Amino acid sequence: MDDKKVELLWTHLHWLTVLEQQGSYTAAAARLGVSKAAMSQRIAELERAAGVPLVRRTTRSVRLTEAGQRLVDDMRTPFERIAHSFAGVRDLASAPRGLLRVTAPVAFARQQLVPRLADFLRAYPEVRLELDMSDRLRSLAMEGFDLAVRHTAAPPETHVAWMLAPTRSVLVASRAYLRRRGTPESPQDLAKHDCLHYPRTQDTPAWSFVRDADGEQATVPVNGPFAANNSEALRDAAATGLGIALLPDFSAQSGLQASKLVEVLPQWRPVGAFGERLYAIRPYSAHVPRAVEAFVAYLREAFAAGFAA
Repeated sequence: MDDKKVELLWTHLHWLTVLEQQGSYTAAAARLGVSKAAMSQRIAELERAAGVPLVRRTTRSVRLTEAGQRLVDDMRTPFERIAHSFAGVRDLASAPRGLLRVTAPVAFARQQLVPRLADFLRAYPEVRLELDMSDRLRSLAMEGFDLAVRHTAAPPETHVAWMLAPTRSVLVASRAYLRRRGTPESPQDLAKHDCLHYPRTQDTPAWSFVRDADGEQATVPVNGPFAANNSEALRDAAATGLGIALLPDFSAQSGLQASKLVEVLPQWRPVGAFGERLYAIRPYSAHVPRAVEAFVAYLREAFAAGFAA
């Protein structure tokens, strides 16, 4: 077959890759916006040109032959590059638009991210944002997320990352609790208090501290009537006077600002409990949609001041 005839089959090859992805003529036709008859005709034309069967048809599904699968495997990367290239060119001439899928930790999303989304979406009315709130570390590429907000000491090296803000851990309690039980003067005093903690893998929970004035370190086993794997729940429990809670500053901020909570042992810095920075991360790709760029820029500005009370 000469080159000119091969060029006439580019569309046919693309339709074959879609058929392989969708698994049926009906689904592939719907994806491409064409009729099932047109889909079947194109594949038949491609098989005649190739001189070998490319598709095995059954009453329930469609599977490719070895020859068909080889074609699809060879064509997948070039077609993905074409799609990325075209998306990049289209972005150059347009405002940020389209669906933006973001995942973020539950407490951070509820307390800090969601209240700021309205301004972003009003600024970019052609962007639709889908937010997944989960503390599970999801695979961004496999689950189709464009961006993640992660609270960590260091982002994964396999991803592109932007630091949004430094964070710190804060020990807090209500004034009512401290009046009733007394105010700790050293980390060791926590052993006599009700400590509301984030459950970890160890059998006996412990909190670690460093005193910045002289570098002294302390690790103290803690115990209390309540544990939760959500810093917002721990904050609310502490505000009711249930005990002393160790929280990331973005969770403690509102309670401290409203005077529902006060900081405990401010001269001692909690370490090792939570991440030290907030990052926006995305899977590496040659093309970054303008909606992703715009959202990252917005987040960096929105959280630049950190979470001081």
